[in-house]
Amino acid sequence: MRVVLDTGILMAALITRKTPPDLIYQAWRKKKFELIMSEWQLSEFCRVSRYPKLRKYLVPSEAGNMINGLRYQAHVLTDLPALEISPDPADNPVLAMAVAGEADFLVSGDKYDLLALKNIEKTKIVTARKFLTKL
Repeated sequence: MRVVLDTGILMAALITRKTPPDLIYQAWRKKKFELIMSEWQLSEFCRVSRYPKLRKYLVPSEAGNMINGLRYQAHVLTDLPALEISPDPADNPVLAMAVAGEADFLVSGDKYDLLALKNIEKTKIVTARKFLTKL
């Protein structure tokens, strides 16, 4: 099973333990599914992890360890197709990862933009809680 986790899910996994995002991240670490990422998302993750409002919740070394694990163990795409599908243009690269990576699922907490789409091509867009039921 090929899966894209949006950056919000990855950040939630880093900040909160034993929640659906964390359980999904731990399942990936146990090789329960193949994680699809991109260079764009790795850069976004680094940028977001430095937001002042999140810094008080993050341990920098844990964020760095997560980034290194993602970079070397996930399937990282370098080229993404140009898509203009989401009402929020910032979400289009996430959708492009799902298409280019031929993902079965895109896991997100963005109920107004990504989750509202329900799917893109063959990729189902679901919440973390719903994805856990698929594992």
